[in-house]
Amino acid sequence: MRAELKAYIELNPGVMSGKPVFRGTRIPVERVLRELSGGWTEHEVLQAHPDLTREHILAAMDYAADSVANEAILLGGEAGA
Repeated sequence: MRAELKAYIELNPGVMSGKPVFRGTRIPVERVLRELSGGWTEHEVLQAHPDLTREHILAAMDYAADSVANEAILLGGEAGA
């Protein structure tokens, strides 16, 4: 994750069971990513979450990209087979 965006996200066992949230909020990163993938515009996300900024959205996307880049790849058949 880019260092300048890292400050926007925290993992704290005492907040939302340790899921990644935007620092100082109880807004899960997953929620914003799902809103964006569901077709919400950046403007709609920011209207729904007035405590967030464009940098929070960029941090969420960067966090997701890092998560995918670092996931384990399992070979040996199709999923669910």
